[in-house]
Amino acid sequence: MGDTTDALGSLVTHHNALNTPSTRPDYVTKITTNRFASQYNMTHKHRGMALIFNHEHFDNNLQAARTGTNLDCAKLTHVLEQLDFDVTTYKDYRYEEILSTVKYAAAQKHDDNDCILVAILSHGGMGYIHARDEIYKLDEVWTCFTAENCPSLATKPKLFFIQACMGDRLDAGVKMQMKRIETDGDSKMSYKIPNHADFLIAYSTVPGFYSWRNKEKGSWFIQSLCEQLASNGKRLDILTLLTRVCQRVAHDFESNNSKEPEFDQKKQTPCINTMLTRILLFNDKKKTPVAAAN
Repeated sequence: MGDTTDALGSLVTHHNALNTPSTRPDYVTKITTNRFASQYNMTHKHRGMALIFNHEHFDNNLQAARTGTNLDCAKLTHVLEQLDFDVTTYKDYRYEEILSTVKYAAAQKHDDNDCILVAILSHGGMGYIHARDEIYKLDEVWTCFTAENCPSLATKPKLFFIQACMGDRLDAGVKMQMKRIETDGDSKMSYKIPNHADFLIAYSTVPGFYSWRNKEKGSWFIQSLCEQLASNGKRLDILTLLTRVCQRVAHDFESNNSKEPEFDQKKQTPCINTMLTRILLFNDKKKTPVAAAN
């Protein structure tokens, strides 16, 4: 089987982003990270929640089935559990179900959690993604987890991984050759944070371009992400790890679609948007020993 894309079709209706100005008073929340700490505090009792929205089928054949996505979901679930996340998967959820699930997660007390992670695997377009029944703006998801809307996650990492097309442009790549180059030489007790600090949003592709998925092996981005999380998840910080993911996707993959030559031999580069304010490294969690039976 060849490679296919996670592009959105011609559907144009969408919901407005939750981007209204705040009229709420200043929040006061428990400080979990020293003002001058270089790393996030990852020593809470729990790693945190991981929500995976996995979309394979869509109502009324609005979009083609995303064959191969269950491989992504299964592998991502496994590696996140190995990193001590409490993982829940949601299959083919409708828009209202997604929004209510996200809002419920944001309303929970995360005081004893290191962070939160949300992954969405679906068809998409420029700034939008497809639920089972309609499209919605990605802003509607992460707005729920700002410091204002979810105080117990303030100063903690909020991680989002998006496997979907961000447009309909194709990247044919550029062939590179080695060339000889000549050179000329050998805390305070309390502090205020921005509402959108400590977010990381990793897209499978750059804005405006297709994202590729192999029907038998899964998507290039999620499979590469899982490989890196499995081998280096507790050894490398998240940005170094994601740089390796970008390198793998950009250098080692090329579409194979001989039936549609215009989609053959195309490339892809993930896009990492970070508002993280510290180094993020998943440490080993101390397991509570099970008491022996008498």
